[in-house]
Amino acid sequence: MAGDYYETLIYFKSDKDRLLVHLNENISADEIRILHGEATQFVEIKSQGFIDQETISELRSKFDIQSIKQIRPVLPILSFQGMEIPFITCSEMMAYNRNKNLDLWELAVNYECSRGAITDAQVTQKMADVIDIMQNAINEGLAGTEYADRILGYQSGKFQAQMENRRLIDGGVLNQIILYTTALMESKSAMGLIVAAPTAGACGGLPGACIGAASALGLSKDDITRAMLAAGIIGVFIADQATFAAEVGGCQAECGAGSGMAAAALVTLVGGSTQQAVNAASMALQNTLGMICDPVANRVEVPCLGKNVMAASNALACANMALADYDPVIPLDEVIQTMDKVGKMLPSALRCTALGGLSITKTSKEIEKRLAKKND
Repeated sequence: MAGDYYETLIYFKSDKDRLLVHLNENISADEIRILHGEATQFVEIKSQGFIDQETISELRSKFDIQSIKQIRPVLPILSFQGMEIPFITCSEMMAYNRNKNLDLWELAVNYECSRGAITDAQVTQKMADVIDIMQNAINEGLAGTEYADRILGYQSGKFQAQMENRRLIDGGVLNQIILYTTALMESKSAMGLIVAAPTAGACGGLPGACIGAASALGLSKDDITRAMLAAGIIGVFIADQATFAAEVGGCQAECGAGSGMAAAALVTLVGGSTQQAVNAASMALQNTLGMICDPVANRVEVPCLGKNVMAASNALACANMALADYDPVIPLDEVIQTMDKVGKMLPSALRCTALGGLSITKTSKEIEKRLAKKND
């Protein structure tokens, strides 16, 4: 389940064949299939909406139904039967673009139009809406947040004060990126409304880099929208060939993926070419291979904040390297496939289980006990 359909699960005891025939003849769905387990069997129905209550009542009366579960989609755009997309890997995209010479963000729009059966204008508007949520989360973080069950307090305010007082090493764009990344992570830790970019634990690096750089350079929301679309298509390649889940691939799959996406976004933000954006993503991912996930006190704060800042900083460095035409050597698809393999090689203790790394230090355990006592 990818969260791209309305899912109805019908658990039943017997009469499988007759139930399947009845469903195929009476229900409009994109996919209907039987799934078997050792102790249970059920029908999975993927559709554009839930089955109506009248039909459910009829099923209960005619068949030996144990239970029916309905699960809403989580993606803003649903999949549909017969869906066709122009490309799903970076190499396919570059071949598709050979005689078109489209910018990366334009290629992302083409993909999204095909993927969701929506218009160019709808694609850019949806991304603009996403950026509004990101900007609001940054603003909330900068204003100061409070939440009882967390480790870190209000740090973005301290960073901003030191920036304004010129007490930091001059970082220009980089310091603005660090500030915004920190603010967004604080909003997340206070249970504010955020965008998983690509995940909740890695929500700060991509928007912090992209919106922070745009703020420092005086660029527009339209510029940010195009940059975020470019980041998104890099994310599509990662999602298809690897994973965003730290439980599967370590933090390289979260902050690492976000760093690769952000690098492509930054190149696009300043008018770099499609090839340069892809090269930046490749280099950024190469630099984060093997990053473990070891949350302190089982909270997504430490070392997560630092890793988000690192992801954004790495993205900026790799964007500049790509703009200077550094050679990434390894093509993006190969790096993504390697990331997937490396992630599966990591011990489970280092994949967001809190069983290794910083998670099991003396201080981490003390913080966990203190927060548990506070909550009690």
